[in-house]
Formats: sequence, structure tokens, C-alpha cells
Amino acid sequence: MAGGLVACMRPHQWTKNVFIFAALIFAQRLGASEDALRALAAFVLFCAMSGAVYIVNDIADLDKDRAHPRKRLRPIASGRVSVVTAAVFAAALLVPALAASFTLSYRFGMVAALYFVVNLLYSFYLKRLVILDVMTIAFGFVLRAVAGAEVVEVPISPWLVLCTTLLALFLGFCKRRSELTVLQSAAADHREILREYSVPFLDQMISVVTASTVIAYAFYAMSPDVQGKLHTRYLGLTVPFVLYGIFRYLYLLHVKGEGGSPSQALLEDRPLLLNVILWGLTCIALLYLRL
Repeated sequence: MAGGLVACMRPHQWTKNVFIFAALIFAQRLGASEDALRALAAFVLFCAMSGAVYIVNDIADLDKDRAHPRKRLRPIASGRVSVVTAAVFAAALLVPALAASFTLSYRFGMVAALYFVVNLLYSFYLKRLVILDVMTIAFGFVLRAVAGAEVVEVPISPWLVLCTTLLALFLGFCKRRSELTVLQSAAADHREILREYSVPFLDQMISVVTASTVIAYAFYAMSPDVQGKLHTRYLGLTVPFVLYGIFRYLYLLHVKGEGGSPSQALLEDRPLLLNVILWGLTCIALLYLRL
């Protein structure tokens, strides 16, 4: 039972919560032990809250998940964990996590509460609205990044919000495309909103956000104002990592038929994982060695 409850929280999805550390790293506060501990605590709290969100979503999508070739194996859909047990466990995760969030920082707590409310609206309503469904998912990523800034009390960078939004839209539209191609005629039975999408339409949306993501990050990395603020002229060296990461993900989507789960793709595709690690290490080296 314990293993099933943990699986309901989808631990592999916790990689999304690393966006909480973005403000800490790019504000060059990684060496401040108190800030690092606060960011780590925020990460743990968001893992608990996102786990509760996934459980609520699985309960809401119970019948549809049972019709999905992979999702039918999830603990709730398969019957390994009952709906009542899952609901009680979600409440046991959410209430203490929200209380601890406000204890950590009032502003952080407000962002955490908004994150849960937005995801609740997504589970029961917003996921049925074409385009807005993906934009809501992207907003969840932005809230993670904003929460990370609030918990260490640094200004929220417009670049952080812009790049996070575009990257999340890219991943969201890729996920929808993967669902359409994998499920084909049964796609709408699993997710009703897929009736409103088509592969050509999603390819156009992906093209737009792909170009926008690369351009926005390149402008950020090579902006004179950013270079002066971060005390490095070489952040542009990280642009090739961003390019490769996006191209690799498109390769997984179009050639390998993957991309339905960004977190799973990151953890299972070694070239993609290595690229992300190298990007992170390069950023840290440039920011903290002030090259």
C-alpha cells in the first residue's frame, strides 16, 4: 500500500520542481547557506503539493485513465489504491505542506496556494479549454519559478518568467502532439480536449514556441544589462546547450515517438539528461567564477 501511495505522487514528475532553484542560482545566492536551505525546503513542499495535485487529477480522470494503455497501470486506475485512501492521503499531503509554506514565507505561501488552486481548476475545468489547457500547465511552471524567487526574497526577473513560459508551452504542446499520435482514434476517449487539436495545428504551435524560446534565451544570455548584472560576458556560451536540448526533444517526439512525458524523457534519455546537466554546470561556473 505504501508503495502505491508514493507512486500516486508520481516522483518522476518532481524534476519539474527544480524550477524553484532558478532564482537562487541566477541571483548568485547559491553560496548563501540559509537561502539554499530555504529553496530546498520550498522544493520539498512543492513535491508534496504537486503529489497531492496528481492524486486529485488521477481521481478526476479515473475512467479515462483506465482506457489509456499506460495510465491504466497507475495505482488508482488499476485499483491498487482505492479512491478514498488516495483522497485522504492527498489531504494529508496538502494541508501540512500549505501550512509549512506560509510558515516559511507569507509570499511564498500565497504562490503555493495559487499553484494548488490553478491546478484544481485545471483538473476540473481548464483542461477542457483548447490552448488554455496548455497555457495553464505553463503557468504552473512559472509559479514554481516565482515561488523560488519569493522564498529567497530576490526580485522576479522578467527574463525568468518569459523563458520559463515559452519552454513550458513548448513541452505542453509536444505532450499534446504525442498523445494524439500514440492514442490516434482513441485520443479523445482518454482526453476530451484532444478533439480540438490536430497534428498539423500542434506542429505550427510547436514551431512558434520553439523559435520564441531560443530567441528569448539568446537575447537574455547576450543582453548587456544581464551581463552587467551577472558579472559575466560569456553566458551566451550556454545557448548551444539550449539549442541541442530542444532539437533532441523534437527528435524524441518526431522520430522516436516519445515526448508524452517531459520528466520521463529527461530521466530516460541519457543525451538529453547529460545536456541539461552540462548546461547547469556551465551556468554555475560562469555565474560564480565570474568569467
